Amino acid sequence: MALFVKQLTHIDVSLWCSQRGLVGCSWQVDAVLEGELGEDGMVFDFGEVKPWIKRTLDGGLDHTLLVPTDAPGISISDCPEGVCVTTTLPYPMKVRGPKEAFTLLPWHDITLEQIAEHLSQQLTEQRPTNVHQVTLTLSEEPDDGSAYGYSHGLKRHAGNCQRIAHGHRSRLAIWQQGKQQPQLEQQWASWLDNRYLLEEADIAARDQDLLTCRYRAAQGDFSITMPQSLCAVLPGPTTVENIAAWLAKKVATQSGHPTRVQAFEGINKGAIAEFSPNVAYE
Repeated sequence: MALFVKQLTHIDVSLWCSQRGLVGCSWQVDAVLEGELGEDGMVFDFGEVKPWIKRTLDGGLDHTLLVPTDAPGISISDCPEGVCVTTTLPYPMKVRGPKEAFTLLPWHDITLEQIAEHLSQQLTEQRPTNVHQVTLTLSEEPDDGSAYGYSHGLKRHAGNCQRIAHGHRSRLAIWQQGKQQPQLEQQWASWLDNRYLLEEADIAARDQDLLTCRYRAAQGDFSITMPQSLCAVLPGPTTVENIAAWLAKKVATQSGHPTRVQAFEGINKGAIAEFSPNVAYE
């Protein structure tokens, strides 16, 4: 007998890829629980399935930087902040932060299938009495338009969003004169894809090539150094509300048309902002 739960929750992470660099990801989670019926006629109470699995994921790799420690060009070391991840391929990057902000995996690369198998094994080891096997399936949101992956950190956030290198894969919709603008959506999604978004006040150093973002948050001290050509600097915190407002202003200013932007933060949530070129930005 097996139970299944579709779209049980979502996972938002960044991962390091030796070909693409820092990649923001959002994955839907489906679950199957195989086991025997109890005296109550159930394998496991549906009301307990979601909180149990979500609690495990939230306390594990969700909102962390996934690092394949056997990938080329990666070194891991201890540092005063906790853990330091240094890379050379495909570009130089250094991330420092508390160990909870990283998921170190002894792999050459990271795939959805590997992550799903890893999490399924973790959950199976913690399974309830009637459950014999837990199998998770991870998938990206169906691609029905423009989308981009980005990484960031929110130092003021009370939860795990304060971690400096977690990310999302996010859809983007842009309207002008009452019509959706797929060409603009693709243009901006392409430009934003795999960028690091940061708040201007958190810039600690920059030169012709590299930019360092550093801050102190409730969980500890964080910093990230990477090519500034791959960074996008916002005037305020990189919340989805500010991202939507920042994009609306940029698109409207460049095009000369009032613009409405719907920016997602991962799957099925986000913010909407509007800007007119002749109205002051707040």
